[in-house]
Amino acid sequence: MGYSLRTFQPGDEAAWCRLVNEAIGGEYTPETMRESLLSQPWLDEHDLFFAEQDGLSVGTACAQRERAAQERIGMVHMLAVDPAHRGLGLGRALLAAVLRRLKEAGCQAAALSTDDFRLAAIRLYLAFGFRPKATHESHAGRWREVFGRLGLSADDVAGER
Repeated sequence: MGYSLRTFQPGDEAAWCRLVNEAIGGEYTPETMRESLLSQPWLDEHDLFFAEQDGLSVGTACAQRERAAQERIGMVHMLAVDPAHRGLGLGRALLAAVLRRLKEAGCQAAALSTDDFRLAAIRLYLAFGFRPKATHESHAGRWREVFGRLGLSADDVAGER
């Protein structure tokens, strides 16, 4: 009845698509997943994680190392947890696994992108030390709104990491 983490195994494509399509959105198919993710030169089986319960994949996340060689910055990519299994620490476990993997790969920093409405994910990322980086004139106001919805001080928006 417990959960376990493991890395990618052939045949995981359909489970990944189900998780990402439902939790993040999209219309991934095993074919598009292979094309957009599995065929990338930076990806190996140790970069793509799955959380499982009784053999059922209930979460996934990827350590994207595409830019790591030049900039030594890794990306947290496509963290998704089945809605029926949220709130149990799976996102935290997946994020920790991705960050460990990026560190093992020589990354000295990590970054990510997400949407404004993903408040639970943003709360998790903030807890891990990630901070907003404004790259557009609308970002400061949007982050103030997000922080307000999270019950955090607008002053916290100024932090950048």
